[in-house]
Amino acid sequence: MKNYKIAILAGDGIGPEITAEAVKVLKVIEERNDVTFELLPAAFGACAYFESGSAFPHQTKAICDEADAILKGPIGLSHEDSKRIPIDEQPERGALLPLRRRYNTYANFRPVSLPKSLAHFSPLKAEVIGEGIDLVIVRELVGGLYFGEKEMGVNDAGLRYVRETLEYDESQIRQIMQQAFKLASKRRKLLHNIHKSNVLKSSVLWNEVMEEVAKDYPDVQVVNMLVDAAATALCLKPTQFDVMVMENMFGDILSDQGGGILGSLGLMPSACIGPDKAYYEPSHGSAPDIAGKNIANPYSMIGSVAMMLENSFDMEAEAKNVWAAMQGVFADGYSTADLSKPGSGVTMISTVEFGDKVVEKLRQMPKV
Repeated sequence: MKNYKIAILAGDGIGPEITAEAVKVLKVIEERNDVTFELLPAAFGACAYFESGSAFPHQTKAICDEADAILKGPIGLSHEDSKRIPIDEQPERGALLPLRRRYNTYANFRPVSLPKSLAHFSPLKAEVIGEGIDLVIVRELVGGLYFGEKEMGVNDAGLRYVRETLEYDESQIRQIMQQAFKLASKRRKLLHNIHKSNVLKSSVLWNEVMEEVAKDYPDVQVVNMLVDAAATALCLKPTQFDVMVMENMFGDILSDQGGGILGSLGLMPSACIGPDKAYYEPSHGSAPDIAGKNIANPYSMIGSVAMMLENSFDMEAEAKNVWAAMQGVFADGYSTADLSKPGSGVTMISTVEFGDKVVEKLRQMPKV
């Protein structure tokens, strides 16, 4: 029997609620397979700061170091509540970026998937969605503006200023390109390279390295597209895309737009993969305005479990079952209040009830 250790970072806001439903699914996976999961809970984010004075405490780092994979809930507070925390300890700066840096999780995979049967969630017209949306955004995660040198101060004229550096070297670009090409070669053999080379020299280097890597994947068609044009195309014709690769900030913005065309970031899990370890998380925030109301849909958190099963534990067939179970709950006409409005033709259920229905469907599926 295989045994895996999973660090469970429930996070802030709705994080603990949706993490509890993901843990239910892990328990069922244990029942259905010759595997055990040792769950290692740890504080992370704003909750950790208020407990210990650090958003990413030493104890949490030790637990993450020990784990085979990390399941992370959303972190952060409202704008006003964030002011209670020093700038450098606010969850994104004090916990999330250090987590990425610690494990060099340079490759972020964000599936934007909406079967035709779930098209009613999307704000896009049915003819735009067609037979469904199925694309993956591959985002470089540990370089660019977010990780460059930062400086704030007052200049000689007495004016406040800020300086942030966008920096990449060719090895960083090459490794994310290799991941994107590998994924594209397993799918429709189509890769959209998203850049801004008409303005940014970083994109000039990005494209040069992309062309070098492309020589190793002659079966993959590359389409180059400016990031602003890609933003428009995602709304007008999302079905043209299969795999999209881009640098850190572009990926942050366009993947959130991907959630918009689905109808909610609550439908977007993600995988953040490094050379030795990966963490899995919803793409959305902690939604403090609905925390504790039992209405947040756990789809993105359970979907992150599915991505963990496939990428960290080599359980691809069971991962597909988890996806099918979640989409089956939607197909049966159920949803949660954060995704659907009353009168939209669906039966409203709670966070806990959605998790229970996923578990029920999963238990009914043939064992793999």
